[in-house]
Amino acid sequence: MIKDLQLRVSLKEEEITNILLIKASEKLAISREDISGIKVLRKSIDARKPKIFFNYKVAVYINEPVPETSEYVFEYKDVSKAKPVHIIGFGPAGMYAALRCIELGFKPIVLERGKNVQDRRRDLKAINQDHFVNEDSNYCFGEGGAGTYSDGKLYTRSLKRGDVRRIFENLVFHGATDQILVDAHPHIGTNKLPKVVSNIRETILKYGGEIHFESRVTDFIIKNNAIQGIQLQNGKELTANRVILATGHSARDIYYLLHKKEIALQAKSFAMGVRVEHPQHIIDAIQYHCDGNRNELLPAAAYSLVHQVNNRGVYSFCMCPGGFIVPAATANGEVVVNGMSPSKRNNEFANSGIVVEINVDKDLPKYERFGVLKGLEYQKDFEKLAFTAGGRSQTAPAQRLTDFVEGNLSSSLNPTSYQPGLNAAPLHSLFPKLIGSRLRKGFKAFGTKMKGFYTAEANIIGVESRTSSPVNIPRKENLEHPEITGLFPCGEGGGYAGGIVSAAMDGERCAEAATSNL
Repeated sequence: MIKDLQLRVSLKEEEITNILLIKASEKLAISREDISGIKVLRKSIDARKPKIFFNYKVAVYINEPVPETSEYVFEYKDVSKAKPVHIIGFGPAGMYAALRCIELGFKPIVLERGKNVQDRRRDLKAINQDHFVNEDSNYCFGEGGAGTYSDGKLYTRSLKRGDVRRIFENLVFHGATDQILVDAHPHIGTNKLPKVVSNIRETILKYGGEIHFESRVTDFIIKNNAIQGIQLQNGKELTANRVILATGHSARDIYYLLHKKEIALQAKSFAMGVRVEHPQHIIDAIQYHCDGNRNELLPAAAYSLVHQVNNRGVYSFCMCPGGFIVPAATANGEVVVNGMSPSKRNNEFANSGIVVEINVDKDLPKYERFGVLKGLEYQKDFEKLAFTAGGRSQTAPAQRLTDFVEGNLSSSLNPTSYQPGLNAAPLHSLFPKLIGSRLRKGFKAFGTKMKGFYTAEANIIGVESRTSSPVNIPRKENLEHPEITGLFPCGEGGGYAGGIVSAAMDGERCAEAATSNL
């Protein structure tokens, strides 16, 4: 017999050996000897009040063994001689599209502009130390996409788009900890993701798929409104009649290419703002009602904040407890920041994007001349401004949080995790009113919601501009572009995902769509 239970365990009780067994036997009024094992299905922390609890959802096995293997089976087969599907981009959407193609009996041919995870590290080092951005290999481009080196948070609200559990199980199959199957807000960690990503690569190659790194796509060969082939930067042309376009939200050259070829695009609303960075002990003190020295059983505290200012949302985005801020520019002459955390989330800082909603139909009148690319051009100007304000390098413009809100230039800045360094800048006067005034009001409101959040010990660092794509590549119900037969826009780059999990689910859906009548 198997019984599902909800168990509530206090922080003090969590220290007791076999506490779940004790609690389960008491709740079911049975002997502990009758319980063969307990499988944790979900674990979360309730820290709303000073007394902290762990909430567990468990399956209690009564007089029967706990299954040792997952119910999910991934049946990969040899596709070396199968019909090909070309996949452009090897981020989460492209990886899962390739894996799904293999399951369905088709050969994925992946074209990735960047390098594999090992070689990519040198280019990340060059950004941090030399302030040089390789436009094909950086924190956004390369094996695993932006997700590889930006945290690996797996939380998603896209529950209707696919099987979330299946995505998690496949990550575990490829080396991720099975803790992601349990935690309410699962996270792999930027130090462990590269191995998972390289394992996915090995699976694809083992079963006959192809992956071509440093292969930037520069043109599509289209005849009679149908995809016929792909042209690479080196001049090579590939015949292709099914193309999954999974290039991510930062591949601006793809948007320009499609626009130049008069292939339908749409402007899309998005969000931009800054990263805010606090010492982690401040966030721990607020969230865990402690003096900043949190109990060792508790993870680095996180937060989620939202406030409406003048009919636009101001909210936290990609919050990284115990994390780092990293340079996420994809070209020289721009500064972009993002956040990540290692698996243990044991860095001394907490950071989060704090961003403002941009309504692309109402908020950008001066950019209307750019048509469907108006959001993209606004985003670019924002990043160029940050580059100039930071000192014309990957040094980022920054300000103490309180100085930003009160309109003062910071005479000094707090320590930071951002390796290229910070430059004090008057972000309060540099940011357009659309964003700056809303951020200031939002930060004040967040200081009310979280006592201690509004502090001179925090820096704001600019700019957080790549929250999502400012361009949507339309598609029909069958996920194919409405004008170009055989072209399947996918993931964050198409405007259909907002993170690793939703991108992976969309990749699987696009693989199923692209192969349905092949």
